[in-house]
Amino acid sequence: MLLLGRVPPHCGRVVVAPSDGDVLVSPQECLSQQQALSVVQQMQRLLAAQEALLTEAGVSSTLAMSTLTRVCLSAETCPQPVVPLNGRVLGQSVRVGHDIHFVCDAGFRLVGSETGTQPSCKGIDDCSSNPCANRGTCVDGNQSYTCLCPQGWSGPSCQSPIYSCRCPGLGCGGNASFSRQPHCAEGQPGSRRCSCDLGFQMRDSGMCHDVDECQLFQSIPQTRLCLHECLNLPGSYLCLCPPGYLLHSDRNACEDVNECTRKQHNCTQGDICINTFGGHRCVRPKCPPPCHNTSYVKTSAFQCDRNPCPMENQACRLAPTSISFHYLPLRANHTVPHVLFKMSTTRFMGDSLRFAITGCQGQGVFAVRRSGRQAGDLVITSPVVGAATLEVELEMSKLSRKALLGKHVFKVTAFVSPYEF
Repeated sequence: MLLLGRVPPHCGRVVVAPSDGDVLVSPQECLSQQQALSVVQQMQRLLAAQEALLTEAGVSSTLAMSTLTRVCLSAETCPQPVVPLNGRVLGQSVRVGHDIHFVCDAGFRLVGSETGTQPSCKGIDDCSSNPCANRGTCVDGNQSYTCLCPQGWSGPSCQSPIYSCRCPGLGCGGNASFSRQPHCAEGQPGSRRCSCDLGFQMRDSGMCHDVDECQLFQSIPQTRLCLHECLNLPGSYLCLCPPGYLLHSDRNACEDVNECTRKQHNCTQGDICINTFGGHRCVRPKCPPPCHNTSYVKTSAFQCDRNPCPMENQACRLAPTSISFHYLPLRANHTVPHVLFKMSTTRFMGDSLRFAITGCQGQGVFAVRRSGRQAGDLVITSPVVGAATLEVELEMSKLSRKALLGKHVFKVTAFVSPYEF
């Protein structure tokens, strides 16, 4: 159903037909401007009532929120309409006796009145731009958003600090929504039964006070509600995630945001973005500088190969034939032992293969073990508390009758998250 409104240029009486919402005109008397506005408002109330009936029947309708009709009352009150951003105008004639309609695109709602104010289309999700400061939680409403401020902050956008809190039962700032009147019904003569909404509990005062689910359950591992932080709300709670994470679809866990694939990193040209748990790092692997006639060339973004050695240059022949760089994310306090990195070779000429740690920051954290004839593992032996950066250099040597055939160096860097998820 489309909302229609029409006022004849001369005399007439406008009557709303409740059956279909059309407008009937009988030439009996002239309408004043106030009477015409009253008719338009009556039509809007009729449309809202029909929408409510559709909603109760299980049919979704948003026509009342997205369509607005402006009725032309006189030539002076009918300027050329401006097409709202993210919306459109239906109807071209602005003469007396004609009407136009404003319709918003999907995801937007119409803001304005039927006369006087130029309507505009406002995004339904006002919280998409994160208008709340100081880690406030944005809750989108029908007309605007509301910021639920953490302890110590107040104001429409949570920008005003609270230096003293004298209302521990209701939350800082004295939010009245944390308590409300009960629902009461008269029973037998002289008896009265009262109940509270879900998430509220009746106190001796007769008021329904909010149940702080976070305080009751979050501190106990067996009943913990949120993986990270829990924010108490009137009658409910909300799980929060630290920067670099998004709330999972289960509304309790936090999942990492890959800033590298989403192009949300700050790496400059020439850097390589490495995603970590809760953030990212910008790296630029470099080959070692030439030394004693030994030099390397970069054959890929993460590997350097040794140039051919001069004849009879023993120092060059003992240098690694290749150097590779590996950057790995790691959660804090990971269960140990934990295999962080695997080393292997596809071509093995010789009679033995050896693995060793040649350099390490954070001694006692790593160990190397053999996992096959041509493979070895780098193992974390102790839990690591984040945030931290661990670097270890591994060496894989190929031997034939104890003579070195060649070796490969692995430079491994582990970025440990400050969180266990």
